[in-house]
Amino acid sequence: MPSRTITVDGRSWEVFPSGRVTQYNRDEFALVFVSRNGPEREVRVVRYSPQGARWRDQSLAELSDADLARLLAHSQPSATSPEAGYLK
Repeated sequence: MPSRTITVDGRSWEVFPSGRVTQYNRDEFALVFVSRNGPEREVRVVRYSPQGARWRDQSLAELSDADLARLLAHSQPSATSPEAGYLK
């Protein structure tokens, strides 16, 4: 699965598409953001509607770093997300 790395507020985040498929199939995708800060790891998830490509990998490639930073700002913690298995 392809991934990207962005830096937001001095913190590095690895971004990759979730493997989970919703009933909206190609109209809505989930992205998983993972930041490893020393021994601690933070996982956040966001769903979005692609504006261009309707394939997860292509859609991620089309997003700019600014788009990804904006999505990260609207993401939810892993404990509240089925894509992350509700894990802390």
